[in-house]
Amino acid sequence: MKKQKIGSWAFIIGIIIAIIMGAIMQGALTPLWTTIMILLGLIVGFLNITGTEAKGFLLTGLCLIIITALGGSVLSGISIIGPYLQGILSAMMIFIIPAEIIVALKEIYNIAQD
Repeated sequence: MKKQKIGSWAFIIGIIIAIIMGAIMQGALTPLWTTIMILLGLIVGFLNITGTEAKGFLLTGLCLIIITALGGSVLSGISIIGPYLQGILSAMMIFIIPAEIIVALKEIYNIAQD
């Protein structure tokens, strides 16, 4: 299986796990699920994002991190569904932040090489 396929599947699986586990556990992920989400995020960062996609990924990832951080706080106040939405957004951050860090480090390395 090509590296790109592994990275693509890691992204899809990571988002699905973030949605399901975030809703079920309402943001209180177990260490096992947190570790799985972080590992999937690292796989996405290493394998799925190429040099030409890095800037777009970093910008959209940054927007998503800001939205999930601020949105989770706002949504938590909504009765009944709020804690579930906050849990989903928190789980998405756990997944996306490691990928963002790896892509940012790769991009800094590429800039330093030039």
